Amino acid sequence: MPIDARFIGKTYPAYTYEVGKEKIKEYARAIKNLDPHYVDDEFAQKSQYGAIIAPPTFAVVIGAYLIEPIFMDKDLNLNMPMIVHGEQELEFLEVIKAGDSITSSARIIDINNKEKLDVIAIEVKSKNQHGQDVCRGIYTFVERK
Repeated sequence: MPIDARFIGKTYPAYTYEVGKEKIKEYARAIKNLDPHYVDDEFAQKSQYGAIIAPPTFAVVIGAYLIEPIFMDKDLNLNMPMIVHGEQELEFLEVIKAGDSITSSARIIDINNKEKLDVIAIEVKSKNQHGQDVCRGIYTFVERK
C-alpha cells in the first residue's frame, strides 16, 4: 500500500532538547572531531562563544527525537522493515551552545509514490531559547515495496 500523499503538510508536536555539555563532548569524540571548541572547557570559555559549542552535525541528535513519532504514526502505516534512510540535508543557521534549549518541529513536506518505492521527506526546524533559528533539516526516507 503506497504512503498516502494526503499526509503532505502533516505536523508533529514540537520537542525541546536541553543541550548538555557532556553530550556535545561525547558526540565530538564519536565523530572523531576533537576541535577544542567542542571538548576543551577552558578554551571554549575564552572563545568568542564563551562556552562549549556543538559540531554542526549535532543537529541530527536533536532531529532524531522528531523522526521517531513519524515512524510510529499509525495513520502513515509505514512498513518499518522496508524503510531505508535516503538522504539528509542540513542548513546550519546559528551555533548551538551547551546550555541551549532547542525546540524543534517536524512536518511532512513531500510524499512521492514510485513504481517500486515510496519517498517521504520530513522537514525539521529548530530554534534556540532566544527564538533564533539554529538549523533546518530535510530527512528523506525510502519505503521499498
